[in-house]
Amino acid sequence: MKPWILGARPRTLPAAIAPVLVGTTLALPNGLNINWLNALLALLVSLFLQIGVNYANDYSDGVRGTDEVRVGPMRLVASGLKSAKSVKQAAFFLFFLASISGLFLALRTSRWLILVGLIAILAAWNYTGGDKPYGYQGFGEISVFLFFGVVATAGTYFAQSQKITWQSLLISIPMGALSCTILAINNLRDLPKDALVGKHTIAVRIGDKRARWMIIALIVTAIVAGLLAATISPWVFVTLLIVPLAIRIGVAINQGAQGAALIPLLGKAGKLQLFFALLMTFALFMARA
Repeated sequence: MKPWILGARPRTLPAAIAPVLVGTTLALPNGLNINWLNALLALLVSLFLQIGVNYANDYSDGVRGTDEVRVGPMRLVASGLKSAKSVKQAAFFLFFLASISGLFLALRTSRWLILVGLIAILAAWNYTGGDKPYGYQGFGEISVFLFFGVVATAGTYFAQSQKITWQSLLISIPMGALSCTILAINNLRDLPKDALVGKHTIAVRIGDKRARWMIIALIVTAIVAGLLAATISPWVFVTLLIVPLAIRIGVAINQGAQGAALIPLLGKAGKLQLFFALLMTFALFMARA
């Protein structure tokens, strides 16, 4: 069981939990009571998709041979701990669980969520799977911003209110930016290896120096967008408590941490997103109408 847990990459799970927390709590300052069943279903969809895409990436990168020499965490297929077939089956099973949870949520809210869920699953698989994986062409961060930022946050709020509002779109920006930060640090760590095997991530395309500035820009974007959410409630200024941790990550990136030295920063980036989400959740709770 331990290899499967490690293969699920627990450090990436804040990217699935954080937007659901924020999107759900946004209901309170808008005078709505939280529908806890809808919140749970939204969380299950997000978690199942995140773990599913992690297994799917493990499988696809493993069979392509791009994970044969890794600096980062263990991969199931490349390490030989699990067969490619079993990891692929695990990915599809997680996508199935996400589909079932999403179907229940759609039946309780809007049938349009079925289409959104289908697109999300296709995007998850084709990130590194299929004939032309878009993650190999530098579009990974865009996809993460859209699905683990905009869709996850605004979609969760929609599950509570049946509305998409400027507020839900605004608070989706820091969620997406911080999710992208995790991926960007991961891609910076893998830059030398990815360049050798033809995996053209944004980090490979723009180079080491610009990739580092992009990470810092993503963190700054999250902080600034979070502060703009003070238009919802002045309590949102409490999110500034993430600044010390954000600075520590930014300094380490700027000073040239690379390879294995970037692995702890992945964990810190996940904590940064979860910490931000908890602070934003607190702020929205305090602003309840």
